[in-house]
Amino acid sequence: MQLLGRTFPAPLHVDISVGALSRLGAVVSDHRIAPDGRVAVILSTGSGRQFRSEIESQIPGAQFFELSNGSAVAADAIAEQLKDFSSVVGVGGGRVLDAAKYSAGKANLPMIAVATNLAHDGIASPVAILEHDGTRSSNGVPIPAAVIVDLELISRGPERFLSAGVGDVLSNLSAVADWELARDVIGESEDGLAVAMARTAATSLLHHPGTVRDLDFLNTLAQGLVLSGLAMAVAGNTRPCSGACHEISHAIDRLFPEKSAPHGEQVAVGALFATFVRGDDQLLHNMLAALRRHHMPVLPADLNLTDQEFAEAVEFAPRTRPDRFTILEHKNMDLAQSAQRVSEFVQLVETS
Repeated sequence: MQLLGRTFPAPLHVDISVGALSRLGAVVSDHRIAPDGRVAVILSTGSGRQFRSEIESQIPGAQFFELSNGSAVAADAIAEQLKDFSSVVGVGGGRVLDAAKYSAGKANLPMIAVATNLAHDGIASPVAILEHDGTRSSNGVPIPAAVIVDLELISRGPERFLSAGVGDVLSNLSAVADWELARDVIGESEDGLAVAMARTAATSLLHHPGTVRDLDFLNTLAQGLVLSGLAMAVAGNTRPCSGACHEISHAIDRLFPEKSAPHGEQVAVGALFATFVRGDDQLLHNMLAALRRHHMPVLPADLNLTDQEFAEAVEFAPRTRPDRFTILEHKNMDLAQSAQRVSEFVQLVETS
């Protein structure tokens, strides 16, 4: 009997554990991932730099490139220098890993992602968010060939950049609801496997009692981020993890770049608002409780935005993804209507 199925890109190696960084050398020795010893290591000048000596001891002869930001210009510049290498190791937070994924993809090289924080789901996704002319844009890239998350090292990082990852994963619940809305209203095709993966990633965190200082919780968070990335790989786009929540975040970046907060914080507030507009009171209650448990922003003011500025972002948001149908496109609110719903949302959250 013929077996029917499908294939999708996925990392060849995923190590989420205490001490994972100490096994980087073994990953690089896998010839499917690193065909020979010509390895380029892209480090952030912040959290990544401190691991240079550890990496040098495991990958003798590796050449290091330091990246101070996640701009498209910086990523392009490094990509031009990768022609003599056979693989790339990216070490750092989300912005540096995104730049490393982009650079490696442009040079057609496999990339190993070594995460130093868990701020967003880019560690295993086929998407790189890069800065260009003061705004952030999404770029399709090959998924990492390997993902390494050393939980002990991650646990030392700033709490804010761990909590931000919680917001990014929880926003999947809003993104999936938007996809289901698009299926029901405009007949958009929905990928059930991608939905299951994205929703599972989020629900694993929704009621988890731990904090970002607990290794068990960090393990669950890291797995959720990887699952989110794979959900996008399965879908072939960002749909399972990006809906109105991300449109609002992109709008904030576009309209108020000087006030941009970590991506996970912005999409968390965006997801709460979208869930409110959608009228899903139970999910709103559960998400609000989870975000507060992790001391995450839940209101525009927590993002240093006025209610009016947030309303402007809501009204502008559909223009950031004109090909995407979410609750915002469905409601088609003008600025006055957006401001009214934002006011109602703020009042509800403040009294909850």
